[in-house]
Amino acid sequence: MTEPVRRILLIKPSSLGDIVHAMPTLAVLRERFPQAEVTWLVKRQWASFVEVIKGVDHVCAVEQGLRGWLGRVPDLRAARFDLVVDLQGLFRSGAMAWLTGCSRRVGFANAREGSPFLYTQRVAVPAGSMHAVDRYLLVAEALGAARQTDPRFDFADRAEDRGAAEALLTAAGIRVSAPWIAMNVSARWETKRWPAQHFAEAADLLAEAQHIPVIFMGGPAERSETRAVMARMRTKAVDLTGQTPVGLLPSLLRRAAVFVTNDSGPMHIAAAVGTPVVALFGPTDPVKTGPYGQGHVVLSNPVECRPCFRRECSRAATLECLTGVTPEQVVRAVQRQLGRLDTSGSS
Repeated sequence: MTEPVRRILLIKPSSLGDIVHAMPTLAVLRERFPQAEVTWLVKRQWASFVEVIKGVDHVCAVEQGLRGWLGRVPDLRAARFDLVVDLQGLFRSGAMAWLTGCSRRVGFANAREGSPFLYTQRVAVPAGSMHAVDRYLLVAEALGAARQTDPRFDFADRAEDRGAAEALLTAAGIRVSAPWIAMNVSARWETKRWPAQHFAEAADLLAEAQHIPVIFMGGPAERSETRAVMARMRTKAVDLTGQTPVGLLPSLLRRAAVFVTNDSGPMHIAAAVGTPVVALFGPTDPVKTGPYGQGHVVLSNPVECRPCFRRECSRAATLECLTGVTPEQVVRAVQRQLGRLDTSGSS
């Protein structure tokens, strides 16, 4: 007879988009084991985001480096978990699962760096392309959960987050009830970034055609990229880059009319909260990591080498998969999302 599951450790330390992808698996595990407390192991930089995910009882934040990870082992062992689920699938995450001392450790059979040898249950992944959300849900199914037809992304609805988002918009001169377009011009890989001049032209065209504000947002490290775009613009926009803590993004992006973005973590948050997304994809595959759900638009230039998943482009026409997408294409996609496409003026 299987021992009851009262304490679950979910290991998904990074990155932001992958954490969003794991949210439906958490929701299903909560249904499968309703009496269990769930601890989520995550890198410190993303801990404030995990804190706004509904269904997380405890956040175990790990610092950078091996010492930071090993420093959490005593607490994890003391927690006496009944089930450990490793969705990261790397040696370090698999080792952490093993070091907890838990006798039931679940992960993917095709996980990397030898981590499957550290699991007691290995979940097979079918051949072919599958979105990361659906792939993670295979683990929940292997643990007895029902197959999901409408995966849920549940965020805690905190009054302080709503107030902070409204205060941020008000301070920027944006009426809380007014529509606005959000833009994120950065991405972790340089090969995922649509050119600054293209973003500037699209933002100008949208501001002039739609007469609604364009707001740039991103992390503190992305300020220079936003400034590079705004320096090329002829219209005014609002720059909130560096002013939007990651834990506030769900509440803030929920208020946007449309989100224009590279393939990035905030893209997945916007899709999770139901905001229509216009996403620019270059070397990565939207089938596997595109905005999840219906109603989103993915734009890319169909060159024969994509998706290549490379962080450096070797083509003579560098990043043609991205640079071949025009600002006018983005504007038309946004207008369709807004339900205001002027078919008589489109080409």
